[in-house]
Amino acid sequence: MTRIDRIRSFVLRAGRTTGGQQRAIDELGPQFLIPFQEHVLDLQQTFDGSSHSKILEIGFGMGETTAKIAALRSEDDFLAIEVHPPGVGALLKLIGENNLTNLRLIRHDAVEVLEKMIAPNSLDGIHIYFADPWHKKRHHKRRLIQTQFVRLLISRLKPGAYLHLATDWHNYAEQMLLVLNAESDLVNTSTEQMSVETFSAADVASDLELAKESFKEFKPTLEQLDAKHPGYVERPAYRPTTKFENRGIKLGHGVWDLVYKKN
Repeated sequence: MTRIDRIRSFVLRAGRTTGGQQRAIDELGPQFLIPFQEHVLDLQQTFDGSSHSKILEIGFGMGETTAKIAALRSEDDFLAIEVHPPGVGALLKLIGENNLTNLRLIRHDAVEVLEKMIAPNSLDGIHIYFADPWHKKRHHKRRLIQTQFVRLLISRLKPGAYLHLATDWHNYAEQMLLVLNAESDLVNTSTEQMSVETFSAADVASDLELAKESFKEFKPTLEQLDAKHPGYVERPAYRPTTKFENRGIKLGHGVWDLVYKKN
């Protein structure tokens, strides 16, 4: 597969790693932290020979949700990717505190991990929760969920495997929905039909933009703006709500879950 030529969807923040997080990295890293490599990872060997389903999570933040899901779904194995050292340390700390054995972490750019380390048709599921929504319009090109990246995700899923995304930013939810619904290899599991609310005709790509070979940013079509679309699902029981999510819900903010199956 040709390497994805893209603008990075993350910024390396200058967060401080606490003493406890660093101790977790030093003590548990050798067992649970997988170094980036330029060749395909043997997922079964990575999990000590386990033949359980393999789920990839992209961008786990401080790892609270990841640890809870791994504890709840002990019969599945989770490979979780994050670029920020404090988050890696925090999740390793949770692994130790909760005696979790079905989690492995990679601290690296998720696109390169997918391209180099994950074999085609090898994953049973992918989770992407609350990816940076890049609120300002001029930054929408930095959003992770764009057509080219989604096709890379699809290529790594087994037939019948699932893709689960969640966001608390309505415009990003609609972008995810339109990008994913356009992929013929994915089936939206929602029974809801909805109309686009946060995009307008002013957001449609111009002929000049479409003529540029380098133009890869998502922009809706007029047809998408006028149509009804398969929509969102209720939050699956295995995805816990975080304290930040609960705070937002109390303030009246929305949260949107999307679940797709690969044909």
